[in-house]
Amino acid sequence: MRKLILIVLMIVFTSVAHAEERLNVVTTLPWIGSLAKELGKDRVSVTTLVKPSQDPHMLEAKPSMILAARKADIIMYNGLDLEIGYLPLIFESSKNPSVMPGRPGNFDCSRFVRVIEKPATVDRSMGDVHPLGNPHYHFSPENVLKVAEGMAAALGDLDQANADFYRANFEAFAVKLREKQKQWSSQPLSGKRFIAYHRLFEYLATDFGFRIIGYVESKPGIPPSAAHIERLMEDMKKSRPDGILTTSLYGKKEAESLSTKTGVRVIVLPNDVGAGKGTADWFAFMDATLKSLL
Repeated sequence: MRKLILIVLMIVFTSVAHAEERLNVVTTLPWIGSLAKELGKDRVSVTTLVKPSQDPHMLEAKPSMILAARKADIIMYNGLDLEIGYLPLIFESSKNPSVMPGRPGNFDCSRFVRVIEKPATVDRSMGDVHPLGNPHYHFSPENVLKVAEGMAAALGDLDQANADFYRANFEAFAVKLREKQKQWSSQPLSGKRFIAYHRLFEYLATDFGFRIIGYVESKPGIPPSAAHIERLMEDMKKSRPDGILTTSLYGKKEAESLSTKTGVRVIVLPNDVGAGKGTADWFAFMDATLKSLL
């Protein structure tokens, strides 16, 4: 009996030690958390700060976020100022030197991205323009592949004993992505034209060869005026776009109203991993997104 108890205790202590050895990864957005889990598997514990039902432009720092950052070995975030409203405060309040800018535990995903739509100048009259470029690159397989490679290297730097493990997981991720790209590229999207509510889908359009020919928003982040909608309706009567793109977070009501007046269908796309049925990871998110466009 005593021997059995000792064996059980050894198993418990070994399990606890193994759990403590895992890297504590904090991510801002669900798609980043999905990649971290794919690459880190049982070597990481992932906490994601933003829910897929939340608008990442509009969040405020919460005590639970600060506590998560305080315990983190690494914080992975979208960058391009998408999290500017809450992430700097989280860094400062966490008092965690490991995750501060310039440290190995600070991982800005956008460093690996080919950024588009970076304006030469920015002023308030332009609306809610991102001065560092369009931050919604998680719709781009080419950019996500580069982020994943950088992420695997960062995990390996923090956990050098398992660097080959993270690299092997990245290689498997890359093979799966290339196979998926063959499937995705066979879908007839090239040459299609869409209206979008917000500037969310430009990377998607670039990677898959369709065009966004107008926006329901008159300017980014600015609700459309009646005059703007009238002009847009006239343009749509002439151009006959293939759909109006939106998400449950951005202008679904306005898009449906425009659809009623023009007869152009509304296509509600997931805004992030977990934002809809069958989008539990990044690959499923892309499958659902591209299927909706057909």
